[in-house]
Amino acid sequence: MSKAMAFSEYGTPEVLRPSQVTPPEPAPGQVRSRVRAASVNPLDLKVRSGLMAQAVPARFPVVPGLDAAGVVDAVGEGAGAAVGDEVLGFAVGGSYAEYALLVRPVAKPPALSWEVAASLVTVGETASRVLRQLDARAGQTLLVHGAGGSVGTIAVQLAVARGITVVGTVGEHDVERLTALGARAVRYGDGWAERVKAAAPEGVDLVLDASGAGVLADSVALTGDSARVLTIADMSAAEHGVRFSAGSVDQAEDSLPQLVELVQLAAAGELDLPVWRTYPLDQAAAAHRDIEARRNKGKAVLLP
Repeated sequence: MSKAMAFSEYGTPEVLRPSQVTPPEPAPGQVRSRVRAASVNPLDLKVRSGLMAQAVPARFPVVPGLDAAGVVDAVGEGAGAAVGDEVLGFAVGGSYAEYALLVRPVAKPPALSWEVAASLVTVGETASRVLRQLDARAGQTLLVHGAGGSVGTIAVQLAVARGITVVGTVGEHDVERLTALGARAVRYGDGWAERVKAAAPEGVDLVLDASGAGVLADSVALTGDSARVLTIADMSAAEHGVRFSAGSVDQAEDSLPQLVELVQLAAAGELDLPVWRTYPLDQAAAAHRDIEARRNKGKAVLLP
């Protein structure tokens, strides 16, 4: 048996409790990893609270966690890794545990910390995916809501590197950091649309909403076309004719080349993803509370 954090009912962070589980066995294309780091994503909180119950019904008990980094200790057929390899990847069956199953793992470069390696997986796939879905191209102007968050931070850097002009809405504490990444920083909150117009007098071609802060109507007005707006955080998207982008295991596997590229960029110091705080595995509930209270200024990571 091994340790994990699991919940057997929907609710507040306190439903996350230490559990004893049988280490999972890898299927073809999977490895079992001794987890060194598991990132905490906003979706974990939505699943735990029951907000995703209709879309993704739970089979209790649930071990949360979408991604992890660790050392391979068992392999399935065609997994592309060997016992002892240091890897990162998308978790099947949860990563808030001492052992996790990873799908099509990616090698972790020695220069990449365990914390950043685990943190890159889901947010990196998401940032790469939404830029493809928006068909963002050099010469365009992209507005990113929630540019100070993890997905926003990566999307900004990828877009800037492609010759796209980026305007990002952030809190006051993130203005300097976003500017250093090559974007035009605009404070979020009342009046944001006018501030964006002032920052981008040439107009806004595309909008990525990573904030879920009720910005879709004004974003459509800015671009003049709901097809130019995409959200990963606002469930009212359909009411505005806006696309809602959500990931899946199939999409994650299709995004492996992009994840490999992101890993290489991060290892070379060419991609920044701040890790705000690490927690022991048994303090997963504290990590959820901090994120719900919006105390985090970067990724929260569990260290089993």
